Amino acid sequence: MKYLTNLSNNPNYNLAFEEYCFKNLPREDDFVYLWINGPAIIVGKNQNTLEEINSEYVKENDIKIVRRITGGGAVYHDLGNLNFSIYTNSKGQERIDFGQINIPILKALEKFGIKAELSGRNDLTLDGKKISGIAQSVYRKRILNHGTILYDTDMSVLSKALNVKADKIESKGVKSVRSRVTNIRPYMEKDSSILEFKDMLLKHIFQYHDEEMEEYVLSQEELDGIQKLYEEKYSTWEWNYGESPDFGWKNYKRFPAGSVEVRLEIKHGVINDARIFGDFFGTKDVDNLVEKLKGLRYDKDYVQEFLENISISDYFSNMTNSEFMELLFD
Repeated sequence: MKYLTNLSNNPNYNLAFEEYCFKNLPREDDFVYLWINGPAIIVGKNQNTLEEINSEYVKENDIKIVRRITGGGAVYHDLGNLNFSIYTNSKGQERIDFGQINIPILKALEKFGIKAELSGRNDLTLDGKKISGIAQSVYRKRILNHGTILYDTDMSVLSKALNVKADKIESKGVKSVRSRVTNIRPYMEKDSSILEFKDMLLKHIFQYHDEEMEEYVLSQEELDGIQKLYEEKYSTWEWNYGESPDFGWKNYKRFPAGSVEVRLEIKHGVINDARIFGDFFGTKDVDNLVEKLKGLRYDKDYVQEFLENISISDYFSNMTNSEFMELLFD
């Protein structure tokens, strides 16, 4: 086993680093990678991003949204959260074993006095509360096993960032299961900073395998490959939002001009179809507005900028553009 070093706190870059190493590093070695993200929500591969996040809170607090290549639910990361990634060969296994592959993490935590256990299929718990969510992916008989360790995460931000009202969204995307969570720092036998914890955890993982610590130093070609993946995939709206499963959006409000109901069909993050109903009045045919909406990226800032050159009150008497935006997104 060898370890990888990446000191970046940029979640977009770190997810690119993880995927590139998973798919491109030498297969004769196992690797472990410990990393820390700045504030971010990491959504599962099969999730509808908008169903998982509190969009307004995320925007106001500059929390990044990044999609990962593994399944499972959305998780909140910040500088108090430690992430681990383990790359190993599948050894012909058809079925991923969450238990066996995470024993080194459980045994390493025991060195700190943390008596965690694997709960359900893919959670690590402490005193009945979740401290880690684990996900896996298989690529050409290579396994990526990764997860979070809630060390000293700001729980107030976590609860707000993932507190989303999804009653207006109809989607087949995988939904996150909310669990009681806790940080492990209060349970530590000896208090440490997260960076100290990270270094000690890495040592304990190697001790469990009875191996000397050895770093794998990435070549410039490999670093260039990571940068390319970061720029062309993990920094793009198309991956982080547009890869969401198709879904429908519906909303209804009453205005002085009358009642208005909006229904949207979103495919690959783009408004594929739209319908507007109600007893409102306007000087222009609302079907013309519907046609303008089709083909737009379903992104609040993008749609708002597009509508700056359109007078919504022509279609709905006395309605403002901001009120129409509430129909589309709030």
